[in-house]
Amino acid sequence: MKNNNRLAINFCGVEFENPFCLSSSPVSNTAEMVERAYDAGWGGVVFKTVGRDLRITHPSPRLNAYHYQEKRVVGLQNVEMISDRTLEENLKDITYLKKKYPNRVLIVSIMGLKEDDWSDLAHRCQDAGGDLLELNFSCPQMAYEGTGSDVGKDEDLIEKFTVACKKVTSIPIIAKMTPNVTDMTLPALAAKRGGADAISAINTIKCISGIDIDKFIPLPNVDGKSTVSGFSGPSAKPIGLRFISDLAREQQLNLPLSGMGGIVTWIDALHYILLGASTIQVTTSIMRYGYRIVEEMIEGLSDYMEEKGFDSIDQVCGKALENLVTPDLLNHGVEARSQIDRDLCLGCGQCYITCQDAGNQAITLGEDRKPTVDEDRCFGCLMCKHICPVWDCISYKMVARQ
Repeated sequence: MKNNNRLAINFCGVEFENPFCLSSSPVSNTAEMVERAYDAGWGGVVFKTVGRDLRITHPSPRLNAYHYQEKRVVGLQNVEMISDRTLEENLKDITYLKKKYPNRVLIVSIMGLKEDDWSDLAHRCQDAGGDLLELNFSCPQMAYEGTGSDVGKDEDLIEKFTVACKKVTSIPIIAKMTPNVTDMTLPALAAKRGGADAISAINTIKCISGIDIDKFIPLPNVDGKSTVSGFSGPSAKPIGLRFISDLAREQQLNLPLSGMGGIVTWIDALHYILLGASTIQVTTSIMRYGYRIVEEMIEGLSDYMEEKGFDSIDQVCGKALENLVTPDLLNHGVEARSQIDRDLCLGCGQCYITCQDAGNQAITLGEDRKPTVDEDRCFGCLMCKHICPVWDCISYKMVARQ
């Protein structure tokens, strides 16, 4: 596995060997798990959210996978809450980890019920050895009123609890945002007013992932009942990218960003970096493939940066933002025209069907079932390209709009 200085990143004054981190979740629940993650090469870990005086038990089963056709686990619904371990157990693990891995970054996620809880957790987790704190304002399935995403929608509480944590600590503080809002910049700005040093996003998205159509019970089926709870995984990525770009473009915010949501490969991570995130957090893909996925992430991102001539993550961070504009600024003077490689074409007819039933009827089929595009009719929706089973069979060219 490569150890490439190109991937080192300074985040809120803390040096990360690489930008890849475990997010606060089942994959960072104990010292033993975090040890294996560090040994696998992860640049940092956000320890699973700790609380004070909350007697947590998790529903069982706590997960339902969202499969689509032959694709497994394109999404994952969970009803798990914060750590069900005692605060003392978690603090002991944090202290142990920092002593054994003094040069690895350990971020501690915390969640309180009231102001005193937040300040007590903050200073105790700092004293135990946390390098940074992440304030969990965003868990969508907390069963306790006034916690999780309930706080994440309340700008006054966000500011108040951030202030409480800043008063008793000297380490950087990250505020973790909920996607279950229309405009994430508003709660993020509230966190900044409270003194937050960085923002992380997104936490999971409220969802119902499926229903048992014989028993009429939404999933996961917990003894005959279910609930609306958090959704993660590859299909959540487009939503995560949107929110990270919103935060990065908000000039009044101007804080470092840690991005998460649907990251499986180094390309997924790069997408977040190009839209403004300088560190990356991962959970669902680890649950499926294990900690080892970081090896491919490190190698892939290192090779990409070397090929493109980038010497640091900072040079890549936010590089795509200048090309993200409002719809009124898109060029309406050009159109795409589909181009079909008849030698690669299988003659399946999918492009014809989609063009006839959802396009401008620009594709016809010959006797050999090979398609032809009428360029005068094609308006460049490119649905034919998107559904074609042969990856390079359909391309397009840009022409001036007539």
